[in-house]
Amino acid sequence: MTRAARLALAAAGAAIAALVIAMIAGGAAFPRIILGVPSSGVVTRWGLPVSKLAMDVAGVATVGLLLAAALLLPNDKGVLGKTAQGYLRAASWAGLAWAGAAFLTMVFSVSDVWARSVPEILNRNFLVGFATQESPGIALTLVVLFGLSIALFSRGVITAGAAAGLLVLALVTLMPPALTGHSASSPNHGLAITSVTLHLLTLALWVGGLAVLALHAALKRPQLDVAASRFSRMALWVYIGVGMSGVFSTLARLTSLSDLWTSSYGVLIVAKTVAFVLLGYVGWWHRQRTLADLGAGRPRAFARLAAGELMLMLATIGLAVALSRTPPPPVSLPADRAFDLLGHPVPPPISAANILSLWWFDLFFALLAAILAGLYGAGVVRMRRRGDAWPWGRTASWFAGVAILVFTTQSGVARYAKVMFDVHMIEHMTLAMIVPIFLVLGAPVTLALRALKPAARRGDRGPREWLMAILHSGYARVVTHPGIATAIFIASTYALYFTPLFEAAMEEHLGHILMILHFLVSGCLFFWVVIGVDPGPHQLPYVGRLLLLFVTMPFHAFFGIALMMTGTLIAPGWYEQLDRSWGGPLLQEQQNGGAIAWGFGEIPTLMVLLAIAVQWYRSEDRKARRDDRSAARSGDPELTSYNDYLARLNELDKRE
Repeated sequence: MTRAARLALAAAGAAIAALVIAMIAGGAAFPRIILGVPSSGVVTRWGLPVSKLAMDVAGVATVGLLLAAALLLPNDKGVLGKTAQGYLRAASWAGLAWAGAAFLTMVFSVSDVWARSVPEILNRNFLVGFATQESPGIALTLVVLFGLSIALFSRGVITAGAAAGLLVLALVTLMPPALTGHSASSPNHGLAITSVTLHLLTLALWVGGLAVLALHAALKRPQLDVAASRFSRMALWVYIGVGMSGVFSTLARLTSLSDLWTSSYGVLIVAKTVAFVLLGYVGWWHRQRTLADLGAGRPRAFARLAAGELMLMLATIGLAVALSRTPPPPVSLPADRAFDLLGHPVPPPISAANILSLWWFDLFFALLAAILAGLYGAGVVRMRRRGDAWPWGRTASWFAGVAILVFTTQSGVARYAKVMFDVHMIEHMTLAMIVPIFLVLGAPVTLALRALKPAARRGDRGPREWLMAILHSGYARVVTHPGIATAIFIASTYALYFTPLFEAAMEEHLGHILMILHFLVSGCLFFWVVIGVDPGPHQLPYVGRLLLLFVTMPFHAFFGIALMMTGTLIAPGWYEQLDRSWGGPLLQEQQNGGAIAWGFGEIPTLMVLLAIAVQWYRSEDRKARRDDRSAARSGDPELTSYNDYLARLNELDKRE
């Protein structure tokens, strides 16, 4: 048996052993049987967690193989090497196993839900109804479809860009099953859904990347030192993400600290925390000792420690699967439909004091703001340390945009935006038309291109090369085309509010996040094209930018007028369920929102006009200076005569 095969068997054994022990400790292995109540049987009782464990392990393996191929191993001008292409072929088989395990999980889930044996499930239409009508079934169906897609497309990929695209698809495929578990029924389901998504993504990158590195070392593949060094730099941030998301996920599910030792769910969380701390220590040991051994040409120490860390990681995944089969402590919630929808009671009547005091922590946008501020600040610091200047106005503009983003998504504005249409419209316009202008004026792409260092290996792709590849990609050329960017900015607004999309987005926390994120991204894309501070595939002349601005803004005014004139309530199912006891009629608030949209466009229009005017003036000034220098070098007699005339005037002024 090869070393790689022994490593795989040992890791699988660790994961299964942890699953069995955790299920016994949590009470899921031997549930209480009530006479007369149908049961799915012992096959489903163990088949469901085992198939779920297989699905998770296959998903993590797929992510790790794609991560190694796209980012960890060097490439030659975007073309993958032989080893990376081999990992892509392995990812194809892992994706196929992922889809198969998801299908088995679906079968056992139906058996568990309907308390029927597996043969009974397969002989009836239970499976079709579960796969197409129930949220957990739809999530597993997506995993099957996406897993098959990864298995199919991985066979023919030879470029790093395509491998990175498949990596993104694999990370997306991880999310649907997690979003329909305990997080969806948590009292603070918004925090729970965001934290479990972040937890899953960072854990998959961490475990999957280390698993492939251990396999790489066991197979004695070349360039292990490069891959290990890159993974080590990424692992620190992934470890922080896993820990932080785990803390927030625990806070969203437990009602008191005593639940950690008085409930089976809490005990499993403690065990998982202990494993996480041990993994952190092993990772620190990697950075301090084994990476040095690896650089000195001693890979065996790295391979041994990586194998041990991998088994501990997979044992942690086994604990996580058992945790998903263990019910969290019961929570007594108020019989309030609004609380179920919002995750908090309906706020009191709106006032300036309540807007400033009723802050609501949104983990996703808090992390987004922290990342935006941290990366930009790190770029500025690197520029300063290198002795290069960076305009303070750009820095101030960027951080002003981040501050407005934080206030809009975390303060009372975010609370009232969910229950009042006019406040929602303020949130929409701010995120789509104010925050993007400040962010774009910060010139983040220019800063990144100047602050990031080129790749150490010629022809390889580091962060700077990846950014350049994205800027020159066909996708970027399409979405940054002035016509496309304008269409996205305008048409998506009409499509959202005059179709059922708005109500659907308000009812689902993930949908609400995507809606708010779309406001921000579409605004950044449009103003990035119009203002044009950063280099891009399409650079409009200043007259063209002004024309594009003046053509676009009336469409927002027309949108506001349409809202003001409509007599039909938008998203009535959402607002009527909240049963708010204060405020005016819903239709009147909707018309007020239309008035806000109609009048709001003047503010960003003036800001953009001022920015374009300043850029135009500076551009003309630079051009005039270049012309003067060129004429001086060429000995233009008219320019020489004019300069002599100015010099004589200056001399006369001094004499007087």
